Amino acid sequence: MNLKTISCQKKNTISTKTNHRNHRRRLLSPCTLYISILLILPSCIFLVLVFESRFLRTPSPSSQPSLLPYAWGFIHQLKNVNAFATDATCSTADDKLRGAVTFLPLKDLRYEKTAEAGHTWFMSSMNDTREEGEVQYQQFPSESSNGRLLCIKGRDTHDGVWNSYALAWPETLPYNATLMKALTFISNNHYGHNNIWHGLSAMFPFVAWHIKNGCSMDPTRWVLFYKGELRKNLALWVTNILEATFSRPLEVETFDSVGGDGGGGGEAVCFEKAVVMRHNEGGMLRERREEVYDLIRCKAREYCNVSSAAAEGGGGGGGGIGMTLLMRTGARSFRNETVVGGIFEKECKKVEGCRLTVARSDNLTFCEQVKLMSMTDILVSPHGAQLTNLFLMDKNSSVMEFFPKGWLEVAGVGQFIYRWMASWSGMLHRGYWRDPDGASCPYPDKDRRCMSIYKNGQIGYNKIFFGEWATSVLNDVKQMKMVKGKEKSRGTWRTTTIDRGLLQANGFSRTHQKTASRPTSSIYDRPVVPHLRSAASITTTSSSDSRCLSLNRSLNSSVVAFSQSNNDRLVEEHVVNQKTKV
Repeated sequence: MNLKTISCQKKNTISTKTNHRNHRRRLLSPCTLYISILLILPSCIFLVLVFESRFLRTPSPSSQPSLLPYAWGFIHQLKNVNAFATDATCSTADDKLRGAVTFLPLKDLRYEKTAEAGHTWFMSSMNDTREEGEVQYQQFPSESSNGRLLCIKGRDTHDGVWNSYALAWPETLPYNATLMKALTFISNNHYGHNNIWHGLSAMFPFVAWHIKNGCSMDPTRWVLFYKGELRKNLALWVTNILEATFSRPLEVETFDSVGGDGGGGGEAVCFEKAVVMRHNEGGMLRERREEVYDLIRCKAREYCNVSSAAAEGGGGGGGGIGMTLLMRTGARSFRNETVVGGIFEKECKKVEGCRLTVARSDNLTFCEQVKLMSMTDILVSPHGAQLTNLFLMDKNSSVMEFFPKGWLEVAGVGQFIYRWMASWSGMLHRGYWRDPDGASCPYPDKDRRCMSIYKNGQIGYNKIFFGEWATSVLNDVKQMKMVKGKEKSRGTWRTTTIDRGLLQANGFSRTHQKTASRPTSSIYDRPVVPHLRSAASITTTSSSDSRCLSLNRSLNSSVVAFSQSNNDRLVEEHVVNQKTKV
């Protein structure tokens, strides 16, 4: 290898090293230089402090200035720089989190056609908390929401698509958001809140959640939605029920104090604590439903101070028999109320201690309705919202229901809601009478278009059948009270399952009726009066709630528990094919 070759190789090597050094210089970013300085400076300061401390051990001339104050001052300045940098970084992160809060429509149109039969369209991205046999709910903040709060924007009353929701961390709520303190109950349903049946169904799961949490968490406010549209009113009867149950005035939030245009825009509202219900009582076991009805009944009586009205009036829990004919006005009313009232009055007079009351719920205050139901053993009424009062009667009271023509064929499962309600609340539904006469429908019998004709029809009467039906129910109730009285006098009254043989042995008569088909449902195979949840599972109750729950359990141990299968054998739907009115 000659000298020229060696010289070229050295030049190439030197050139390569120079390129590497230049490349490293180009890689040094300002951020890297800043980090390097921060790492080097503490070392330098440490050396200065060590150097200064050595000088402190040896007296120095007074004219020599000390470096220690300057070092400490520099350290404090460095800390301030770091704190400023940290604050700036956190502020930037907070801004990003606030900006990342994404609002979605309350009403998801993708599920519009399956809102009642599958995935709900209200807050569709959220899943409910589900426990076997318990109410389905959403709670914020919670583990499922990762500790985030629920925020709602908009107050549109015509289209739920314009109202929206989002989740946000408590420290990084959306800009200009209003934080509402304490617990908020948020309800959405598909039928509205002004009808007392639908209103109660929507509020019912909140009471179940209240019991589940030991009756220790009361709502400060309520927010109502109908298909995602904000609602500002609740039926007065339902309002009274909730005020009685939670022992406080009801506040329905309308967001009028929140900035915005009243539509889907405006500022967001976030809730410190929130519970959302969107499935009514769906998924609850029958025992849980009955427990809720028990608490509401007891609290309503306490609220209206009518706890002893039954004993004073002779009906309800007293020795007499209270029969109430609860009338309607307009749709599904009796065509001839005078004749119908006379039939039941005649049969009532045949039974010692029977007292007939004819009333209209729309002419009574809430507490007057509670008092009337507490004195009622047999409720006689057409199908309608006024029957929602039935759970306010004593356990094992009876219900007799009437329909106009055509409902069985075209009304759907909704016509059976009061039979279900009677079962869930521990009452005995004694069947139906369906008027065979009425307006004609130009379409086939089972055409759903006929419902527009049948829905608001009136109800006729059949003297013979009404008389025999009333006599049968009155005799059963009389025998039940006699058995109860004898057992009480002996001190042996207890929860008993009475089979058909025991019923007949005690003189119970089979209800006079014609058997008809009924909708297939497992609810009819369940007991009418199951045991309530054990006291051990309910803790931290208020004194009033605890008293009601305790009272309901004691009542449960002093009523006759019919099995539903026996009740079905005794009580079938009443369908009369005779068209002759006597």
